[in-house]
Amino acid sequence: MSAPRITAIDAREVLECRGLPTVQVDIALDDGTVATADVPSGRSTGAYEVIELRDGGARFGGFGVQGAVANVTGEIAAALVGEELPTQRELDRRLVELDGTADKSRLGGNAILGVSLAAARAAAAGTGQPLYQALNANSHVLPVPLVNLINGGRHASNDLDFQEFIILPVGADSILEALQISTEVNLALAEILLARYGKVALNTGDEGGFAPPISDPREALGLLHEAVAAAGLEGRFRYGLDCAATHYYDAEAGTYALAGETRDRDAMIELYLELIREFDVVTIEDPLEENDFEGFAALTAASGIQIVGDDLFTTNPERLARGVEAGAANSLLWKVNQIGTLSEAMDAAELAHRSAYTVVVSERSGETEDPIIADLTVALGAGQIKTGAPVRGERTSKYNRLIRIAEELGETATYPGDVFAGAAVSVGA
Repeated sequence: MSAPRITAIDAREVLECRGLPTVQVDIALDDGTVATADVPSGRSTGAYEVIELRDGGARFGGFGVQGAVANVTGEIAAALVGEELPTQRELDRRLVELDGTADKSRLGGNAILGVSLAAARAAAAGTGQPLYQALNANSHVLPVPLVNLINGGRHASNDLDFQEFIILPVGADSILEALQISTEVNLALAEILLARYGKVALNTGDEGGFAPPISDPREALGLLHEAVAAAGLEGRFRYGLDCAATHYYDAEAGTYALAGETRDRDAMIELYLELIREFDVVTIEDPLEENDFEGFAALTAASGIQIVGDDLFTTNPERLARGVEAGAANSLLWKVNQIGTLSEAMDAAELAHRSAYTVVVSERSGETEDPIIADLTVALGAGQIKTGAPVRGERTSKYNRLIRIAEELGETATYPGDVFAGAAVSVGA
């Protein structure tokens, strides 16, 4: 049986959660299928990500994506409409070749990714399966959510330099219970913040976490511990950080400006080891700047916990291979829009798994209500997802999709629980 033919590819500007435009793509097939996908957008971006094409000028403050939309409806559509829907890998290969640049800067990574993801949905619809199952027939692992309850860095208007302070509901028995107890902690945290700092502390950052007027990472981690205790949930959570260290690194001086102090690499590593010991931190993302493979390797060896490369790897198989060779980090932060096609992103996850690295699937700060990364997380069997606080539609859409997937999987669904058991036991030994 021949594959259905692509009858139309359309695109438009839609708004992501920060009120900025992004690309939405439709693919229509001659069997009646119409599949849609939105492209997320990041604020805290790595230097090695593919290029997100923006229009510049006055419209939308320069953030318009009419050019990227025109590339979808023009050159990309001209190359694909009328053709049979290719396999995902063949489609993505053709998109990469059509663009012809290493960083997808000609057509735009946002234009290319919208087509790649919409095609994946269209292909799944043709099989009558949900996307996660179409990509992996053995899908059954629901992820532990890395729930970001306190925001800082480029994601908030406060003085915290670390970008995310995270709770991990490892003591839950299901994704629904994980979200339940995380919400209970979030409610307790709101009461603590209001009583201690006043109403200003209940302002939120890009990913829905609170943005209290503090600067000390120890204070933020302490607040998470207090909230867990106040909710009566001690022993059911562990803790994590996204440090996004590149954004407060001085390349000329080789130092980091953190909480009013200047630290070199060794001092940063010592700080992380202290936080691990004091606050049961079991995962740290981007603790050092994006080119410091040697420093990542030193911290990975010393810490005994999950060290995640985001800006370090940018979901790029070549950079990940370099990290594996150097022993830099032991986990890949997986953001499909960093590399620009689904096939390339899945190649990065495959390399991570082959190299005994964990995979943490992540949203971007500029998300839409499209829950596609929930399906992708389950398809990859990643076991971890980072998609913000349990509030606001662009975040809860992912969590709600995971709840539905768990229902669809029924008794075959697995919630990993404390995959970090035993982490950091050797720190300071």
